[in-house]
Amino acid sequence: MRLLGAALALSICLYAAKPTAKIKKPPLTPEQRAAQSLMKSMSLHDRVAQLVIGVAYGDVPSRKSPEYEKYRHWVHDLHIGGLIINNHVRNGLVQNAEPHAFALFLNQMQKQAKTPLIVGGDFERGAAMRVSAGAKFPQNMAYGAAGDLDASRYEGLQTAREARALGVHWIFAPVADVNVNPANPVINIRSYGENPEDVSKHVAAFIEGAHSDPANRVLVTAKHFPGHGDTNVDSHLGLPRLEVSKERMESIELKPFQAAIAHGADAIMTAHMSVPAIEPDDIPATASPKVLTGLLRNELGFRGLIVTDALDMLGFATQFKSGEGSVRAIEAGADVLLMPPNPEAAIKAVVAAVDHGRISRQRIDESVMRVLEAKIRVGVLKKKLVDLDAVSDVLEDPEADEHVQKLSDRSVTLLRGTLPLPAPDRACVAVMVERRLSQYGQRLATEFHRRAAGARVTFVDPSMPLAAINDSMGDLTTCSSVVVAIFLSGATLAPDLAAFVDHLDAPVLAAVGAPYVLASFPKASAALTTFSTVVPSEISVVKALFGEIPIGGHSPVTVPGIAQYGDGIQLPASKH
Repeated sequence: MRLLGAALALSICLYAAKPTAKIKKPPLTPEQRAAQSLMKSMSLHDRVAQLVIGVAYGDVPSRKSPEYEKYRHWVHDLHIGGLIINNHVRNGLVQNAEPHAFALFLNQMQKQAKTPLIVGGDFERGAAMRVSAGAKFPQNMAYGAAGDLDASRYEGLQTAREARALGVHWIFAPVADVNVNPANPVINIRSYGENPEDVSKHVAAFIEGAHSDPANRVLVTAKHFPGHGDTNVDSHLGLPRLEVSKERMESIELKPFQAAIAHGADAIMTAHMSVPAIEPDDIPATASPKVLTGLLRNELGFRGLIVTDALDMLGFATQFKSGEGSVRAIEAGADVLLMPPNPEAAIKAVVAAVDHGRISRQRIDESVMRVLEAKIRVGVLKKKLVDLDAVSDVLEDPEADEHVQKLSDRSVTLLRGTLPLPAPDRACVAVMVERRLSQYGQRLATEFHRRAAGARVTFVDPSMPLAAINDSMGDLTTCSSVVVAIFLSGATLAPDLAAFVDHLDAPVLAAVGAPYVLASFPKASAALTTFSTVVPSEISVVKALFGEIPIGGHSPVTVPGIAQYGDGIQLPASKH
């Protein structure tokens, strides 16, 4: 027995002493090898700088201007990783960039770059959201109303084409938020709707379309993780809170992001909002390791780029001192710092965090590798300049315009009453806009007058008190009908505008944008909505009022007291 015990002990020792087999790492892809080779030549400063995307506004500066020198400094001296196009304000109006001038500017910046820039665009509605050309795609909720996945797929395809023609490689779209809160002031019609399955399908279709043309490869971004659709605070102005359980998030908010990951989304953008179910500390998801690393990376298995929402938004910027927010975002798991208020301060803060051992070099290198691999994937390292002569060919495409108008027509949804208008030559139309200096409603007025020269069209805005609104509208007793076209992308109408509508007897209400405003006016004889504020939607709503198109949209959201999800009165066209 003693010999048997000794033999057994010896065999156990020999087994234990056997070296364990090493798990072989998968071989590097060609993209990874190229990125690794490029990264090896970079200093710590340059590696961190690759994670920064600075904002370039659309009023393209001359080469002698301070603005141009600022951008040149970021690119040539700081070696930032990229730029994002944004619109600008001129003479009180929000203006988009002239496309040729901006493409030229991007070419100039690329020539200044040590490592070619990756250029992003908030192209939720195509390039026309940021430049003064391109197909004027409607907001996402219009696609939900039309129930047309092919239209979402086409938008992805055409947006990729427009982006690459301009020198943009990274689309910060689609919006994957499920808008279940009618009071949401910031997502609203940017969402495809309130049904997570529908939203998931449209998100997937957009990604498929954007990735379908190898000659125009772009990065696609699902946003705003982990879901901004059930909030009532604008994260540009404050810190919203998502007050739901993790189980609820799994059944609604997270589903479109899971679909985006499954369909090859290149990036996911974070939300500047508190998520108590995941992160008990009241900090933005953008700065939460539990949200970005724990939930997005580990639980959902996302391996692409995590990009912050704009770091200059007050929902984030007011939470941290200069530079600290960038450090916290990297610590949380973000790869790309979008629009830090001061790119130089952001780079210095992250470099200092590495030097002091707060962030490891390995952690920085992981993000740098993802950024460089993305640049290789879109081909900017091989071809960084665009053909300026080709910009108009892509951005002035009649076929794309036709696609958009047909989609806008199909999205019109009638929630109450019937159409067309009786005796439209004697109609009185109030066009309500969110801002006094606005181009909203101009095309609607033109189209209405083209069909009914005798109609009265009056513009009113929040700067006008109720008495001034009544005076400008004049005597309404002679009107065959009173039409109120409400242009609203958020949740609420200014009090005096609302009071004017409330005093009307059986008006026809057209929500050219957010549909939820219709819930405030139960006396309306007819209520229709486009779920979108773009020019093609203005044309579509006039067509509907005159009976020129069939009305077949279904509401992708519940409008309290007016419509349930899926409602929509179907009408044939009455004019041919």
